[in-house]
Amino acid sequence: MAGDIVPIELGLTDGNLFTLWAPRWREGDDEWEAFLGLDEDLYGFDSVAALAAFVRTDDDNDLADHPQWETVQALSAEELIPEDKHSYDLIGVPELAAEDPSGEVVAELEDSLEITRILGEVCELTPITKFFTANPILSAVTVGTENFRGRDGLDLWVRIGRLIAKHWDDVIDALDEVVATPTVDAAALTIAVAELDAAASAEDEDEPEFDPVDPLDDDAEDTDEDADDDEDDVVEGFWGEVGIDPIRIFTDAGEFLTLRCYVGDDATPIFLGAKGTIYGFASERQLTRYLAEHNDHALARVSTYSDVQTMANAGELTYDVLPENVYALPGLDEDILDGPRQVDGKQLDLAVELLSDAADFAGVDSVNEALGTTTPLGWFVDYTVNPNPNRLAPSGPFDNESEAWRALVNDFEERLVRRG
Repeated sequence: MAGDIVPIELGLTDGNLFTLWAPRWREGDDEWEAFLGLDEDLYGFDSVAALAAFVRTDDDNDLADHPQWETVQALSAEELIPEDKHSYDLIGVPELAAEDPSGEVVAELEDSLEITRILGEVCELTPITKFFTANPILSAVTVGTENFRGRDGLDLWVRIGRLIAKHWDDVIDALDEVVATPTVDAAALTIAVAELDAAASAEDEDEPEFDPVDPLDDDAEDTDEDADDDEDDVVEGFWGEVGIDPIRIFTDAGEFLTLRCYVGDDATPIFLGAKGTIYGFASERQLTRYLAEHNDHALARVSTYSDVQTMANAGELTYDVLPENVYALPGLDEDILDGPRQVDGKQLDLAVELLSDAADFAGVDSVNEALGTTTPLGWFVDYTVNPNPNRLAPSGPFDNESEAWRALVNDFEERLVRRG
């Protein structure tokens, strides 16, 4: 999915509607945020298929100038299904606010209020912007359940619920008035419906079928063990045998392919590089050629590197990068500005792993120091990677955290050098 344009689902008066949201992005010195629509209209569709059909056939909308618009147009219909965290039951917010302030309830209310606030700002809906500016106590939901403990906390929760019950109809009316559903190309809709049906059928076919196994049947047990052994062989392969991993890194400067391994009892990270500098390559061919011709790097000291070089000279190396070895750095600093609930925790966790390993390889303490649990960035990262609705959340604004993260990434990028 194009990370800068997100499919979302909004529960409004006429039912659940599907649209696209582009969180804040920069063009030069300007910062923008937008939803799929045109002028004063917010486009909403009653199905993912209709959304997909419209996106593929229409360039006259407010997102058409977004840097990722062409990427979104090329997505399959299935990839436009909103994730659960981007489905917002706005019509049900008053009922939600009337429940007890459990961690799950507070988190869901925070998400619903936040997307509503953004919709109000982007679509310039005065009833919504006034609702938020006139009621600053609504921000209490952004720190989890901490504000709603004890008698005073429950009183605050009740006050928030009453505010929502009193004014939420006006909020929904304002949204309903700007929602429009444009005409969708019939042929494109048919194609999108077929894609979704095929994806659903494929998912059903992929459901595992379990055969009953007699636990006293020794042959059955042996068969299972043999299957496990075969699976391990597939997972391990050549790179598993030599204990070195191909990794892929995405930065603002482009895509890099390189190698990394861990050695010793303390699992010290060793990259393909020297003196703290990591060598990255634009293609598998360039990397293979380099491995075949060079021994003047840190990875050459690893005992199994000779096997890698032999395979490189024979032209038999392939680089199947596992998902846990793919690191995407662009955009995280901007996501951090929007708070922990807007950051992809898995992506951030992987990025922290990469920056920490690279710092260890270079022998610098900057990453460990910046990510210590006593620092604002460290607290932010720990909360995002290990979410817990019953835990006190970091409070914004997050400009300092974003700047600190950007500094770590800049330092890493300066030590990532393209070779080939």
